[in-house]
Amino acid sequence: MPTITSQDGTKIAFDKRGSGPAIILVGGAFQYRAFDPRTSQLADLIADAGYTVYNYDRRGRGESTNTLPYAVDHEIEDLEALIQDAGGSAMLFGMSSGAALVLHAAASGVAASKLALYEPPFRTNPAEQTAAKEYLTQLQALLAEDRRGDAVELAMTTFGTPPEMLAGIKKSPVWPLFEAIAPTLAYDGAIMGDGTIPAAILQKVTVPTLIVDGGNSPDFMHDAADQAAALLPNATRQTLEGQSHDYAAEVLAPVLIDFFKA
Repeated sequence: MPTITSQDGTKIAFDKRGSGPAIILVGGAFQYRAFDPRTSQLADLIADAGYTVYNYDRRGRGESTNTLPYAVDHEIEDLEALIQDAGGSAMLFGMSSGAALVLHAAASGVAASKLALYEPPFRTNPAEQTAAKEYLTQLQALLAEDRRGDAVELAMTTFGTPPEMLAGIKKSPVWPLFEAIAPTLAYDGAIMGDGTIPAAILQKVTVPTLIVDGGNSPDFMHDAADQAAALLPNATRQTLEGQSHDYAAEVLAPVLIDFFKA
């Protein structure tokens, strides 16, 4: 298992496949390599098109270690370490809250030549932003009491998991895997805050950036993608009809490949 060491000593585990220009995949909440076959499939498809693809476990997940206290800057340092392993420059793909992390990293000056973002879950109206604040407060309280199962249930409910699906997941063998990484939900919460689009950060991101959403996703996802694209100095906007937040890798991969090779 290859690893790199981040600035604060955290070991970041990753898979690297293919050859060619480097692309780093940045997952969202709950995602890590052993528990995310969709991102692994996406990595394979992009690698087959002539790229070196890094698929890594964000800190505190999977085979990566963790160092407290958490700070968003430490996750940016993790990306910097991966970029150095890739030769000093890379293109970045971010999924959901991972897309927001990619924007923070690019604004801070990491050597990223292009960005592709799938459905950064920004909240575009005051009611949604208030709800996001309340979610984060509840999440932090549950994690402070080490009520991991309750924290996962809160997150899934907030993210829109139907009650009947959630009930089935809780009874399945994968539930302990969700509980194991429950503390990292607070990391995604720190990245997203109340969900307000960080206009000052986006306006610093001058590299070509593709923002993609799914045609079947909720309206707030479309609004977030539209408003983020309008704020970015060099953005392209695309909607994948028939897709939702749970994209199909075989549908998204060709879009990313076309963007990265342009």
